[in-house]
Amino acid sequence: MAYIKFKELTKYFDFKTEVSKENLPDYTKEYVETNEQILIGYKNLKDYVVFTDKKMILFDRDTLAVYYKKIHIIPYCSISTSAINFKPGKVEILFSLDSGYQLHLNFIDMNHDKKETIKSVYKTMMKTKI
Repeated sequence: MAYIKFKELTKYFDFKTEVSKENLPDYTKEYVETNEQILIGYKNLKDYVVFTDKKMILFDRDTLAVYYKKIHIIPYCSISTSAINFKPGKVEILFSLDSGYQLHLNFIDMNHDKKETIKSVYKTMMKTKI
């Protein structure tokens, strides 16, 4: 995580496990509108990300000092720039939002098929953005 004068510049998330829409926790589905379709979800030990056909919903939970849950709802149309990096066993998606906020999603332990799934979701996000 990068900081300048104690202000977070970029938020990083590492996701490992793919979660089908049927197996997502109910609280993650509360933020999906009836006219949206869930594409896929991912999780790590404490966080979830849900990709719909219109937005990305990030559930950022922290249990170190004080328990909190921060929910980021990011419509694809608010993404000003993005990049996808394919590395051995890993996919990175980097975003800059219209607000200037930056986001870095890492998907780890990825084989070819899992990378293709991420690529498909990324293409949907960028097509929806236009």
